[in-house]
Amino acid sequence: MNSFIEELRWRGMLQDMTPEIEEHLTKGMASAYLGFDPTADSLHIGHMVGVMTLLHFQRAGHKPFALVGGATGMIGDPSFKSAERNLLDKATLDHNIAGIQGQLSKFLDFSGSTSNKAELVNNYDWMSEFSFLDFIRDIGKHITVNYMMSKDSVKKRLEDGNGLSFTEFTYQLIQGYDFYHLWKNENCTIQLGGSDQWGNILTGTELIRRMGGGSAYALTVPLITKADGTKFGKTEGGSVWLDPEKTSPYAFYQFWLNVSDEDALKYIRIFTILDQQTIENLEAEHAEAPHLRVLQKQIAKQITIMVHGESELNMAMKASDILFGKSSTEDLTALDERTFLQVFEGVPQVQVDHNEYASLGSILDLFGDITEGVVFASKGEARKMIQGGGVSINKEKLSDPNATINLTLLQNKYLLVQKGKKNYYIVEVK
Repeated sequence: MNSFIEELRWRGMLQDMTPEIEEHLTKGMASAYLGFDPTADSLHIGHMVGVMTLLHFQRAGHKPFALVGGATGMIGDPSFKSAERNLLDKATLDHNIAGIQGQLSKFLDFSGSTSNKAELVNNYDWMSEFSFLDFIRDIGKHITVNYMMSKDSVKKRLEDGNGLSFTEFTYQLIQGYDFYHLWKNENCTIQLGGSDQWGNILTGTELIRRMGGGSAYALTVPLITKADGTKFGKTEGGSVWLDPEKTSPYAFYQFWLNVSDEDALKYIRIFTILDQQTIENLEAEHAEAPHLRVLQKQIAKQITIMVHGESELNMAMKASDILFGKSSTEDLTALDERTFLQVFEGVPQVQVDHNEYASLGSILDLFGDITEGVVFASKGEARKMIQGGGVSINKEKLSDPNATINLTLLQNKYLLVQKGKKNYYIVEVK
């Protein structure tokens, strides 16, 4: 059985842990859980550290529980947040949970016959059985207000003047009860989480000690930061989601491909399952020739395969090559319409009526009569540049401005015009 702690340690994924957890893990298969707030129907890459933590736990021979907070999602965790979250209704939460489960199954084995197969649990299943009076009588009496007030996440909200609602204040007690419930009913002895969850997790170990007279353990991983100080997982367009409808595989791939060298050294260990020797070899190769971006390419490849599969990775790589490398008409036709338009997002577009396009006699007519003023200022400029080899359509270089139009329409309606090395235009035939 591999050492889970050692795996996290060399990967830079270990922040804090309670005493004796390493010894506990050597005694055989252990069970641990990590929680996900179902505030959306998709995880984003900010959740990926937690997902990878559970993955390593299962790979080490232990049993992972992924807890989705159907109950706590109705409240919102106040930990290091500046304001209270919007509360969600049960129908929305159920929809979100279904989406999250599908994504987690790409990383964790829920279907295996082995004793350490992953399980998905929803704290709504046991919290919904409590009345308010039952909970404060049977659970609340075990934890003092002083204990709850001492948590950094609570103190920070009180100190910054934003205050804390009673609803949010109870969050750590509910999360603590989740740990107790899983400890009692599933023999789950470890809670995993981000470093901002340390206080909430310890509330759970305290409840287990006071209510059950048992022992439980906590382990946290660092919160991911970017070298430039900006928030990890955010772009100008918002969060980077695992759902391909929210963030396309091409945009997902590009995010990882464009991380800084400094961040790549950290991310290659956290977001891939490549072994230590392979990663150290890649790091040495990167140090020799940083401009080749070996680390970024490996990170983008590995994580895109895990999230979207190999066929989507291949399409994302082809799309990248179209902009930054050599490519052909065949490469363009291999792209779906969404990826094609995303690759060339923001380039000038001109629309041409289908009948008008069909009546054109030559390439020069296309540039002169239909797209004049968009691609070229005049037919004369178009003729001169085509004869000079500076114009391509669908990545095929033009040489004769008087040639008959015999072009393949991408997605049956687009032409990609390239003038010079960097100027692209899309002609849409409608």
